[in-house]
Amino acid sequence: MSELNKQAANGGSSLFPTYARYPIALVKGEGSWLWDDQGNKYLDFMCGIAVTNLGHAPKPVKDALVKQLDELWHVSNLFHIPNQEAAAKLLTDNSHADAVFFCSTGAEANEAAIKLARRYQQKVKGNGRYEILTFAQSFHGRTLATLTATGQEKVKEGFLPLPEGFRYIPLHDVEALEAAITDKTAAVMIETIQAEGGVLPVDPAYLQHLAKLCKERGVLLIFDEIQTGMGRTGKLFSFEHYGIEPDIFTLAKGLGSGFPVGAMLAKGELAEAFSAGSHGSTFGGTPIATAAVKATIETMLSEDAAGRAAETGEYLVSELRAKLAGNPFVHDIRGQGLLVGIACAGPVAPVVAEGQKRGLLVITAGPDVVRLLPNLLVSREEVDQAVSILASIFADLTAAAQLT
Repeated sequence: MSELNKQAANGGSSLFPTYARYPIALVKGEGSWLWDDQGNKYLDFMCGIAVTNLGHAPKPVKDALVKQLDELWHVSNLFHIPNQEAAAKLLTDNSHADAVFFCSTGAEANEAAIKLARRYQQKVKGNGRYEILTFAQSFHGRTLATLTATGQEKVKEGFLPLPEGFRYIPLHDVEALEAAITDKTAAVMIETIQAEGGVLPVDPAYLQHLAKLCKERGVLLIFDEIQTGMGRTGKLFSFEHYGIEPDIFTLAKGLGSGFPVGAMLAKGELAEAFSAGSHGSTFGGTPIATAAVKATIETMLSEDAAGRAAETGEYLVSELRAKLAGNPFVHDIRGQGLLVGIACAGPVAPVVAEGQKRGLLVITAGPDVVRLLPNLLVSREEVDQAVSILASIFADLTAAAQLT
């Protein structure tokens, strides 16, 4: 056990115990690989939970950050920031959005989306709408508003009273959706794949119906692309798979290749709702953060990272299905691009723990799903290695009756 983990185990850590940490202290990363402080090497199929989408320490992003560190770190959004303008233009040039608000996290981006939706309805449209509809098993963040928007009770325990103005709909229940939208509804917020909720893709026909319904009833449509965006599903943004243009969408995680940054994007007609002084973020869109964003997007486009994720994702799923066929513990393999879930008959924590012992890092998506999130440039050889390790783990643990 590393010295850092010994300190934590002995109660010597000065950190709040908010994370159930694995007994590993990672100190170096390159491409698809990580090393711990004991010199052990790991194939990373977590990517910091869909953050290092270009792999660890991608050279173009590193070079941009080093250059920016030599020039300017922070000023204030009271001044024009050239990197911020350039990063925003890259985002709008490659989407249907017209305006970008930069912040520091995904939760902040979703907060901004909620605030924009309400303010647009109330200040621009003048209709007083305020309710935000979300879905059972969704996940939208850990701030008070975004955990209230989340359709999972476990994240809300002990944080009462929660903010008003949020209601939840069973996913894929068309009648419940139509009944839930009222003259109080400002927006509907949805993930195209409920990544934290079990890697559950939303049915395309349901998304199409939702988009049509929102347009007909004057309700804003918000897509939470925190985990599905930035090439992860095989398109730069997951809504591109469905021919839908949400009024608002949010990004974070893979947006800065590991540098903390988030963004909320919207159609042009919503921009007037966020007039000067209506919203802000001290660290939103700093010169350093937007240098990372600019280099990340440019690299994703030049490397066709999204296209590669689509192709490699198909290969990963096909290999998993072939190698895990017949295993009684495996119920389903699902997802899109390089956001893949292995749904199982019971708890998968032993799979994660055994993977670490064998040099593979994966994560859960709820108690019964193994989630795979390799970087978008991962090689087929690395995919083969990961699938081989997983197949051996499932076979060994099933044979030992630890998973039955």
